[in-house]
Amino acid sequence: MCAAASAGLPTLDFRNTNSLWCSVLVETLARCGVGLAVTSPGSRSSALTTALARHPAIEAIPVLDERSAAFFALGQAKRTGRPVALVCTSGTAAANYLPAIVEAHESGAPLVVITADRPPELRDCASGQTIDQQKIFGGFVGLYHELAVPEVRLELLCYLRQTVAHACARSLAPHPGPVHLNAPFRDPLAPVADGTAEPLRGALGPEFFSHLTAGAPCVVTTAWAPPATARGVIVAGPAYPADPVEYARQVGRVARTLGWPVLADALSPVRHHAPEGACVVAHYDALLRDEALAAALTPEEVLCLGGWPTSKVLRGWLARSGAEAQLVAETCANRDGLHLRTRQIAATVDGLEITEVRPESDYTSRWARAEAATAARLEAALEAETELFEPKAAWLLARLLPAETPVFVANSMPVRDVEYFWPLNRKQPRFHFNRGANGIDGTLSTALGVAHGGVPTVLLTGDLSLLHDTNGFLLGPRLRGSLTIVLINNRGGGIFEHLPVAGFEPPFEEFFATPQEVDFGRLCGAYGVAHVVVRDWAQYAALVAALPAQGLRVLEIRTDRRRDAARRKALLSGSV
Repeated sequence: MCAAASAGLPTLDFRNTNSLWCSVLVETLARCGVGLAVTSPGSRSSALTTALARHPAIEAIPVLDERSAAFFALGQAKRTGRPVALVCTSGTAAANYLPAIVEAHESGAPLVVITADRPPELRDCASGQTIDQQKIFGGFVGLYHELAVPEVRLELLCYLRQTVAHACARSLAPHPGPVHLNAPFRDPLAPVADGTAEPLRGALGPEFFSHLTAGAPCVVTTAWAPPATARGVIVAGPAYPADPVEYARQVGRVARTLGWPVLADALSPVRHHAPEGACVVAHYDALLRDEALAAALTPEEVLCLGGWPTSKVLRGWLARSGAEAQLVAETCANRDGLHLRTRQIAATVDGLEITEVRPESDYTSRWARAEAATAARLEAALEAETELFEPKAAWLLARLLPAETPVFVANSMPVRDVEYFWPLNRKQPRFHFNRGANGIDGTLSTALGVAHGGVPTVLLTGDLSLLHDTNGFLLGPRLRGSLTIVLINNRGGGIFEHLPVAGFEPPFEEFFATPQEVDFGRLCGAYGVAHVVVRDWAQYAALVAALPAQGLRVLEIRTDRRRDAARRKALLSGSV
């Protein structure tokens, strides 16, 4: 009933911000298979209750007592096996749900529990009908998430849609049970018309919800039937497979079968084990900065393998494309930080079956030509660079390191220079990285752990990342193996030069760039670590082309942070 009733025009309410937000939420519930909602009266949940009451595909049933409402919803979920929505106001109303939620958890009944709440500024200040609702159901729910406070912004409505769809899916898989969304609201709570939502009326048509189906967005399967389009791209995001060579080979198989190009993140094995017969693109960050070319290459379909890429330019282009996305990961946990029109496939790349073989299209050939031209332009510019320029340090590592060298890349600018400038190759370096939380803490210690007991290893890091973990040098005497640290010393946080805050001085230099004057030679000497100041590229090439079998050393490259930031931007934009 629900999917059919929701298949046409969405039932949206543009009277005010809360009305639009809640009608998008409820439309998503309906398209994801929720046919029944049980509500209890209250002020803070007014917009949610109104949206549920007016949706033609959802039967909304009011129940005065929240404890009774929860058990009624539980009974429906048990009978139908479909997720049932349960909605209440703020305060102790939610606490009355606990016994039924415990039973739903233990017996595997799918409930989507939505508790309205006061916004953050009305908490912990004796505001009426307000308690701490954060994770109030503890471990008895399979998913907890606090929704954003409603705003009339398309990107936030995309987030809302995908988050609610994910919650519906998690109520069913991998094990049926309750999930909890805490939903804060500001006034006005009643559906008074104030014009705030009108600007988005033209942006929320049927296509906004067209990818949603009952059970979406995560499907546990191995078979995928791709749409009949030649304008598709494969995004090979950061990945850490046990067998990088086989992983890259399987990505190549998928690419050849679809006839689509592969946009390979620098932290994907595909960049470094380039598969035969596939169009693999490494320099998408630079070529997508050409607005005309980026528009001409806009895809209709995206297949993401592993996770979204490091490149902010690529992420922005994907978000603007409007393409449907399939995200292949080995989990049903939400991996879609872009909040696209995404379906998630819980599978491994080698287990992904695509039966229809397609020839390479003109679209893919255009990607190949753009990649070749951009790669040649960047290579010529970097080859001619004589000054100590941060991106060239990463680029030369790709050319000079011995085959199969383990490379640990620090976060902030080093990982981005690798993303921008490390070319396609078959030298099979084994990349290591801490991109789970993307922090700079523990960089040196993690790299030492990678190097210990293995083959000679390289760490590419900035000065602040290294300084944040100098106690890692205490592990030096215990190191069995070799670690060469390529230290980009630009005396501060180079990545901040690329952010809008760089235009505000003060406080930029002191509080964001955080300049430092550390003498790394003396610092290394205190720990008994070898230290070399790199004078020129010839010396650097000699130092990294042959790595020592044992010991710890620092190769310090002193650069000009502001000059390099400006030159990096110009190089990527094609203006030099």
